[in-house]
Amino acid sequence: MDKRILVVEDEEDILNLYIDVLRDAGFDVDGAENGKEALEKFGKKEYDLVILDIRMPVMDGIETLARLLEKKKDVKVIINTAYGSYKDNFLTWGADAYLIKSSSMEELVNKVKELLNV
Repeated sequence: MDKRILVVEDEEDILNLYIDVLRDAGFDVDGAENGKEALEKFGKKEYDLVILDIRMPVMDGIETLARLLEKKKDVKVIINTAYGSYKDNFLTWGADAYLIKSSSMEELVNKVKELLNV
C-alpha cells in the first residue's frame, strides 16, 4: 500500500494503539507526541495523511494544522479529539475529517482508507 501516516497524540497509550491498528491495516505509520515533534517529522518525511489530536502540550493541534497546511496544502488531515466543541471552530475547517475519539478503531481506519482511496 505504501501510504504514510503521521499520528500526533500526546497520550502514549492511545498513540501506540493507533500506530498498531493502522500498521495492522497495512499503513506505514510514525508517531509524534506533540505538534512541534510532528512538524519536525513532517519536514523530514513525506506523509499522505496526518491524524491530529487538538489538546496537546508544547503546540496544540490547531496551530499544528495551520503549520502543516502551510508546508503542504494538499496533505490529508483527520482531527481526532475527545472534544466535539472544536468542530465549530473555523480554524479546524482546514481538516479533511473531524472524528470524536471512541473505543472503536473501525471508524478511524475506515476514514483513513476513504481519504487515501485504498
